[in-house]
This record gives sequence, C-alpha cells and structure tokens, in this order.
Amino acid sequence: MKKKELLVIIPAYNEETNIVRVLDDLEQPEIAEIADVLVMNDASSDATNWIVKARGHALVTHVFKLGYGSALQLGYKYAIRRGYRYAIQMDADGQHDACNIPVIYKRLREKDADGNYPDIVLGSRFMEGSAEFPVSSAKKLAFKLFRVMIRLVTGRKIADPTTGLQGLSWKAVLYYSKYNHFDDKYPDTNMIMQMILLKFNVVEIPAVMHARESGESMHSGLKPVWYMFRMFFSVLAVVFRCKILKIDEGSWTKMVITNLNIVKNFHKHLLWRHSKKVEKSGEPGWYHLYTFDATCADPVLMLPARKRK
Repeated sequence: MKKKELLVIIPAYNEETNIVRVLDDLEQPEIAEIADVLVMNDASSDATNWIVKARGHALVTHVFKLGYGSALQLGYKYAIRRGYRYAIQMDADGQHDACNIPVIYKRLREKDADGNYPDIVLGSRFMEGSAEFPVSSAKKLAFKLFRVMIRLVTGRKIADPTTGLQGLSWKAVLYYSKYNHFDDKYPDTNMIMQMILLKFNVVEIPAVMHARESGESMHSGLKPVWYMFRMFFSVLAVVFRCKILKIDEGSWTKMVITNLNIVKNFHKHLLWRHSKKVEKSGEPGWYHLYTFDATCADPVLMLPARKRK
C-alpha cells in the first residue's frame, strides 16, 4: 500500500461525546484514502483514549495535561518523524467539517499566480463562500480587534484570525515542531502573524464549520478573559521578536541545515531513565514525557510504554 503524505492531527481533551462522530467522518473513503489520522490526547479523564484506540487510529497520550498548543506541536513532531509531507489540524469537538480536508489538501498542492505553493492554508468561517457560523457579539469584537492587529503589523487581511482549521506544508510543520517556535497554549492570531512576518506563504480559503453541540469548550466560563489578555501580549511579543529584535531571521535556513535529525541519542537515554513514570498508567501505547535540549532543537516527547507484567 502506498504511504499517505497527509496527516490529520486532532488535539483532544475529554471529547468522548464528540470524537466518535469526528472519526466516523474521517473514516469515509474520500478522506481515508488520502489521509492518516493522529489523535493527540491531552491527558483526558474520560473515555477519549479508549475510543480512539478501539478505532485503530494513531494515538499519543500526554501523561499530564499540557494544553492545546503543546498537543499540536507534538503532533507536528510526529508528522516529521513519520515522514508526512502535509498536515491538517482540526478540532475534536465536531466544529470542523471533514469535507474541508480534501479542499485544504488540494490547495496545499496548488501554486499561486507567482508559482509558489502555500506554506499554510487557513480554513475561514468568515469569507465569501464559508458556511454560516454563529458568533456572539463579544467574539465578533475580539475577531475585529485581531484582524486590525494583523493588518497593522503585516499589511495582510485575514478574515478568520483564530481559526483552528489549518493545513500546513512540510516546511511549516518542521518550523512549528521546533522548541520556542510555537505557542504551547493558544496558537492563534499570534502564530498567523508570526508566520506572515517570517515570509511564510499564508493563504485563506472558505470553510464549512459547525457550532459545538456537546462537551466543554476550552473558551468556556472566564477563560476568554484570560485568553484575550494572553493573546494581546503574545502578539506584542511576536512583533518585538520578529520586527525589532529580528531573532528569527534566517532561522529557516539554519534549521534545515542543522536540525533534520529529530531524535538525539542522549535524549533516548534520558527518556528511558524515566520510563517507569510513564508505565504507571498500565496502558501500552505512546506517551508524552517532556524534555528538551539546550540547543533548542527538538523536544523528544514520545516514549513507548510497555505492558505491566
């Protein structure tokens, strides 16, 4: 069987009521024949882990809850290690319709008028051609603020600055997989702005999305207040880093030359020293134990847990 070049990455936390429907849609022939599925289980306390495992999809489970961004970044590392050429990230709550997968995949492989392939394809809720998506007044105000910030800093108009539905080329996946290149909590407007400033080719296309039907959103309760506060200062940090300090200039070239090897031998030794901590779960599979090296090359986050005797 020919190896697939596309990996769908789904970060999940306590999504047992939604993940079955999401996987059902991704297992349809038109999706299954072009993409593999990886679920990043962020230490869920419900049956998310068991549901995914029973369906036979790739699964990586965090031993501790590390957050949405950390789950995505580990998924990028997995994609690089397994040799995927493209990745598409989508949510586990059913908001992102699986019909978007072939459309984004096709766009990733199409050149623009200048003969360039996109590095990132954003699936937008708010472009002409997008399916109608309900948004509260408070969120509309937040989206407007983020659009203005991106336009002022980059000169680009982005209709959906917080979309979690994104397609990435190998180049973008590799960049995001590196230590200190990706927000470990809320990678939204800040990351889009960062990639535009770093001259990655970011494009936006209409998408089909739905409102969450069940489960708890990571933006429920008072969390949006903290999100807005954190995102505002994160955007300022991106501007300071990319436009003033310019510490990321040339990082792509250096990264390709020096950091193509994902796993270092000394990492392996460190991880196996701590393997007993991971095995306490009693579940065979892949687990996340966070370490990173001083060169900011590659956190090695996956460790095979062995069965208890």
